[in-house]
Order: sequence, then structure tokens, then C-alpha cells
Amino acid sequence: MSNGLKQDLSIGQNLKALRKKAKLSQREAAAQLEILGIPMSENILAKIEQGRYSVRISVLLALKQIYNVKSFDVFFDGLHL
Repeated sequence: MSNGLKQDLSIGQNLKALRKKAKLSQREAAAQLEILGIPMSENILAKIEQGRYSVRISVLLALKQIYNVKSFDVFFDGLHL
């Protein structure tokens, strides 16, 4: 039995688009998360963007700041139930 969390919807593509809009590589974004005290590797960030790793709320809060977005709505743009 796996204890891993499985996502029912992924915001990975939106996060990737926001990172690219901010002109950051995965390495640079992961480094900025580390500076903010959020442990993150480039590999884990890639998995988040691929929808293969669940994103924590603390990471979303930090990415909102790093990607300079005003609303969390952009993270969920285009997602439907």
C-alpha cells in the first residue's frame, strides 16, 4: 500500500507557465524557494510541474511571491471538475 498522495487535478502546467513568464529556470525558482526557507530541489519542482508530486500550501504561498502574481486564481486557471 502506498502512502503517497495522488492529485485529482494538477496545477503543474499553470505553475510552469507562471515560472516561464517570470523568466526563471527551474533551478532559479528552486533556489529562490530555498532562500525563503522552503526546502526544494530542481527535481521536485519539475515533478510538481509534471503533476507527479503534490504541492504544499507553503510552496504555493512562496511561488505567489516569487512569480509576482496578485491572486492565487492564476494557479487554478482553466481547471474544471
